Amino acid sequence: MASALEARAQEHAQQQVARAASARAVHEAFAWIQSHERELSELQLEIARIPAPPFAERARAEFLRRRFAGLDLANVQIDEVGNVLALRPGMEPGARCVALTAHIDTVFPPGTSTANVRRENDRLLGPSISDNAAGVAALLAIAGAMQASGLRTAAPILFIGNVGEEGEGDLRGMRHIFDDATLRQNITAMLILDGAGTDTVVTQALGSRRFQVTVRGPGGHSWSDFGVINPIVVLASAIQRFRATSLPASPKTTFNIGVIQGGTSVNSIPESATMRIDIRSTATEQVDRLEQALREAVAAAIGEANRNSGGTAAQAAAEIKTIGNRPAAELASNSRLLAVVRAVDAHLRNPSRIHRASTDANIPLSLGCDALALGTGGAGGGAHTLQEWYDPKGRDLGLKRILLALIAMAGLP
Repeated sequence: MASALEARAQEHAQQQVARAASARAVHEAFAWIQSHERELSELQLEIARIPAPPFAERARAEFLRRRFAGLDLANVQIDEVGNVLALRPGMEPGARCVALTAHIDTVFPPGTSTANVRRENDRLLGPSISDNAAGVAALLAIAGAMQASGLRTAAPILFIGNVGEEGEGDLRGMRHIFDDATLRQNITAMLILDGAGTDTVVTQALGSRRFQVTVRGPGGHSWSDFGVINPIVVLASAIQRFRATSLPASPKTTFNIGVIQGGTSVNSIPESATMRIDIRSTATEQVDRLEQALREAVAAAIGEANRNSGGTAAQAAAEIKTIGNRPAAELASNSRLLAVVRAVDAHLRNPSRIHRASTDANIPLSLGCDALALGTGGAGGGAHTLQEWYDPKGRDLGLKRILLALIAMAGLP
């Protein structure tokens, strides 16, 4: 039964894509994309030069708000958490909207220099140039191509620059959108633009859980107080114990200790030490198992340290705080949105594969809203490093892919 449903959905999607691809305004939008590559690269560099660290995305949000306002979009606004929203009205009264979104935040902390964001020969370089200045540039490129070609759709299109996708942002921008009951009910499907490439379709949301572990002790002088509990040593013991936890080959399960902090000087016994750890798995029960193993490792390290302290009053204590929880989910195989994207790839002769990742799609997918994530064309590398790069060759294929999928979903009037 499912295969018959999928076949019918695919046939209908192919018809929608063929109709969209034959429209004169769509051809004009394609031509605009190809003729504006240089401007899009300059726009991408400009976006990457605006710092947007976690919880401090305001400057980039204001830039995007101004650009949206100049692109024939309505109801341009920045919401309570910093998301930038703009509407391109549809021609069909009462139709639910199709959302197109890209995260505007970066993984880099406050103070990270963007002065060296630059072009070198065919490449664009600098922190966030691909993840996700490429996505934000694509968001503006689609709106710009639609404005220039006069392309209208039956259903409205909601453009969103969202915050909090990276790190401890914990998808707060996307959570806020779907916490709004009216907005949630008005979104029929969501296309998420993230990074480079055209070879994947992210329909499977990778679950993850993130923790901050803090160990506290009395602190003291490295000479006169030698022997009191050292939180860094306790934390190291907890890491060693947790590291021994077995990991299955399938379902794939991983962990990463990404941050360790503590201490004030080389001759001071620290009063506290902290680590941040990321646990991921394609199976929720494995995430649960690793969380339990982490808690047991920390408790065992604290217990050992306190026993070895000789029963003094100045003992160690630990706090484990959840700083991120991304739900796992998966798009249904007979989803109209998936059928449309597959039909677009067939039309453009673009080979692609289904992929699992942690993206903004985790939230709508977990709530039953059709959503998937696409790259924006070109090629990229060095993500989450200061050496991040983007090559715009092939960007036009990515943007055509996004535009065709969007038009097929929203419908021509």
